[in-house]
Amino acid sequence: MTTTTAHTASTGSTSVSLATVTLEVPDTEAAHRFYAAFGVDAHIQLRASEGESTGFRGFTLALTVSGPATVDGFLDAAVAAGATVLKPATKSLWGYGGVVQAPDGTIWKVATSAKKDTGPATREIDELVLLLGVEDVKASKQFYVDQGLAVAKSFGGKYAEFTSDATSPAKLALYKRRALAKDLGVPADGTGSHRVALTGTGTDTTFTDPDGFTWEAAPSARS
Repeated sequence: MTTTTAHTASTGSTSVSLATVTLEVPDTEAAHRFYAAFGVDAHIQLRASEGESTGFRGFTLALTVSGPATVDGFLDAAVAAGATVLKPATKSLWGYGGVVQAPDGTIWKVATSAKKDTGPATREIDELVLLLGVEDVKASKQFYVDQGLAVAKSFGGKYAEFTSDATSPAKLALYKRRALAKDLGVPADGTGSHRVALTGTGTDTTFTDPDGFTWEAAPSARS
């Protein structure tokens, strides 16, 4: 059996972290209603866009919560507000979770490592992770390190996670695109806009990563 070792690294005190996640949606009012009902509206921003996008957009937003009842509560709220179930919530070796797709097309995963509830369901999110599906994890990781992000965890060419601070709405992580699509229960193929834009603290530049995800200059740096 082969064991994969996690490595950590840091680029120092000048490192960049994720500051905002902006979803591009066709109808901002409808999207606001959905995300408020889902319970994640405080963690994302929305803006109108008609950018062409087909198939898998190459990313997911993953909620980690306290227990199965809380997973069910978030998923039920999403479905009641109009989401489509991609994977019903089920138990697995790692815990319990399910996957839904918002009316705007964004895929959300809600999961817990707990297999039994130790308390009542809540509406609290323990962690939110933005997972980007990439073709080459090592190359994309190095690209982001060169942009100023600091690596928190790295599992070879399979997964990488970057550091975040208290102001970050989500952690940023990289995962193999096909593996991510398989985990979400969707085909890996997709074309057009990712329909998501990112900004980072400590950066005033706009750039596009090797897989086409765009980072915009922080608002204070824009003219």
